[in-house]
Amino acid sequence: MNKNDYVTVTIEDMSTTGEGIGKADGFTLFIKDAYVGDTVEAKVMKAKKTYGFAKLTKIITPSPDRVTPRCPIHKACGGCQIQALSYNKQLELKDKIIKNDLVRIGGFEEEYINSITEPIIGMEEPYHYRNKAQYPIGLDKEGNVVAGFYAGRTHSIIPGTDCAIGVPENKEILEMILAYMKTCKVAPYDEKSGKGLVRHVLIRKGFKTGEIMVCVIINGKTLPKSEILVDKLTGIPGMASISLNINEKNTNVIMGDTLKTLWGRDYIEDYIDDIKFRISPLSFFQVNPQQTEKLYNKALEYAGIQPGETVWDLYCGIGTISLFMAKKAERVYGVEIVPEAIEDARDNARINGLDNATFYVGKAEEVLPEKYEKEGIFADVIVVDPPRKGCDKDCLDTILKMQPKRVVYVSCDPATLSRDLKILAAGGYELKKVCGVDQFGHTMHVESIALLERVSNRKADAKVHIDVDLEDYYRIKDAQGKDGK
Repeated sequence: MNKNDYVTVTIEDMSTTGEGIGKADGFTLFIKDAYVGDTVEAKVMKAKKTYGFAKLTKIITPSPDRVTPRCPIHKACGGCQIQALSYNKQLELKDKIIKNDLVRIGGFEEEYINSITEPIIGMEEPYHYRNKAQYPIGLDKEGNVVAGFYAGRTHSIIPGTDCAIGVPENKEILEMILAYMKTCKVAPYDEKSGKGLVRHVLIRKGFKTGEIMVCVIINGKTLPKSEILVDKLTGIPGMASISLNINEKNTNVIMGDTLKTLWGRDYIEDYIDDIKFRISPLSFFQVNPQQTEKLYNKALEYAGIQPGETVWDLYCGIGTISLFMAKKAERVYGVEIVPEAIEDARDNARINGLDNATFYVGKAEEVLPEKYEKEGIFADVIVVDPPRKGCDKDCLDTILKMQPKRVVYVSCDPATLSRDLKILAAGGYELKKVCGVDQFGHTMHVESIALLERVSNRKADAKVHIDVDLEDYYRIKDAQGKDGK
């Protein structure tokens, strides 16, 4: 197979980044915007020895699972890689990814995984589910100020104010800001020159409270004639917080460290289940609160907390899972390396009147053994919700030394989840349940949750092959990543 060849391909699978996968004369091709069940014509853009990447040129026979997407710019935007695929098929693919990774990376037997995996929890309405959006501001080719999203793997803005997975208020807010910038001659930021003022607009909405936050990220100290913008925005029902975020650095990082409140509070409030949270522009808060409620209730179910038990929540963030556990546990301890997040966690515990939750700043692998050895604080249940890279090796070692009765693992990456479950299973834990939860409809991302129970102190389990090494894992992962696979 050579570059610029045209081929006909039947799509048999999907990659974890949303490309259709098919074969032409035994040669594997990854094709963007092609879906399982499609037969397509494609042009080879890059060819390796055994696989390549191709551009979709024509759909010969569409998949029976193809649907008409709501968003007219979904292909160019790249945020919703699989919006043209039926939602039921999306759930099927995500469930398959979780199971495949547990078998391929975790080393668990396929039959066993099929027997313990619960049906994936999907959304009732997979549109308008995001409570947060960050829109870059720039100029189009004609010099007009636009808001939208970056095209995939670029910083080219695809204009669009009416995102199908964002809240409906986003459109009205963005159009007000663009009109203000045009009238008051406020320039957008230009990454190449470092000049201009408005970089991004952050919008958050509380789904249960209806409260709305607008934060304008600027390359400067002040926003000219800001009172005009404030006057417009305060007319939107639910508006509770309008602020500026100062970011004068030459960086791709969106938010700076300094906040200035222009109007209202410097936070909004929202609930997950019956627990109230305060959310500032810099706070981490799950973007899909309705599915998060299902995810955390599943975590609480898996934890199986009994009267008098103690729970440790590692990578606790602002204490969302911790406070769910505090409703049942005798005592909950949360650990997070980000000091600001721990401040939020303590505030959230106070707001909800939960005095049985204590939070520590630090690395889990350092705080946990110190509290155990010096203060005798034991863990009946350990909950982990790590970032995409998974648990730190020292953290996993600490869990195995502490030997809690149960471990509940919440994950945003089935691959690193599978790797870490393999280590825990090799240390004497049995994987009892797994469940996927779709937090991000129309994308290939999926959350999953697993329950492990301690069965012995032995260093092996018959259901896995013990050949994992974190350094090897990341070295292989990095090597594969150079080609995007």
